[in-house]
Amino acid sequence: MLAPATNKMSMHSAPYSSVAPPPAGVALVTGVTSGIGEACARLFCAEGWRVVGWGRRRDRLEALGASLGDLFFAQSVDVRDRACVNNSLQMLPEEFAPIAVLVSNAGLALGVDKAPEANLDDWETMIDTNCRAMVSLTRAVLPGMIQRRRGHVISIGSVAGSYPYPGGNVYGATKAFVRQFALNLRADLLGTPVRSTNIEPGMVHTEFSAVRFGGDAERAKTVYEGLEPLSAADIANAVLWCASLPQHVNVNTLELMPTGQAFSPFAIDRTGGSRP
Repeated sequence: MLAPATNKMSMHSAPYSSVAPPPAGVALVTGVTSGIGEACARLFCAEGWRVVGWGRRRDRLEALGASLGDLFFAQSVDVRDRACVNNSLQMLPEEFAPIAVLVSNAGLALGVDKAPEANLDDWETMIDTNCRAMVSLTRAVLPGMIQRRRGHVISIGSVAGSYPYPGGNVYGATKAFVRQFALNLRADLLGTPVRSTNIEPGMVHTEFSAVRFGGDAERAKTVYEGLEPLSAADIANAVLWCASLPQHVNVNTLELMPTGQAFSPFAIDRTGGSRP
């Protein structure tokens, strides 16, 4: 576990924000060492929230803690390890323990091979991270939210959970799971003040594509050529907006795409290869 840094919060590090400051609270953000998770941590701290930041890269956690100061508490956590998750929650200092918002952001895509050629290890890693880890963490924090009568589970899904594309196979399926899990939480949490939201971004310029292509930065760069994609700050602002709405308002799903991204027509095989 990493201790929080002692220097003061850096206000200039936050993405743009036009929402009113929310009540003071604690947000737990996973996948905080880059991209959307880091942007969420910076924005929530800038808006006066305490943030528990989880990630696996200790050097980045330490740098983020040095930047954000006393409002940020870093823990080195692999969300796929249930025992590590539970132990980390139990080790939170008193002022960081009452989690009001869970930003379940840790997730990844690996490969774009079509199903017959895809790497089964990659499939299992995506299922373990995007599904199993997400539900076990949610289950761990829900009882406390209900007891304190304040909570919001915000899951970071993807448009891939709604719109299939070649090579999306298991990644898209995991994000469809995330979407349906978030909606089913709404059904289960009826009668409590705890909210559930699924944020579904389209193309966002983060390390996502580099991870998907096994660290091939040049190949990842081509994904965004000729397009102004969404930024991590765009998604962080959407997350904070959902969390800052009045308690009686719940955003079930929120889908965002760059203006330069839309939908493709149905694919048709006219070569005869689809016939037996």
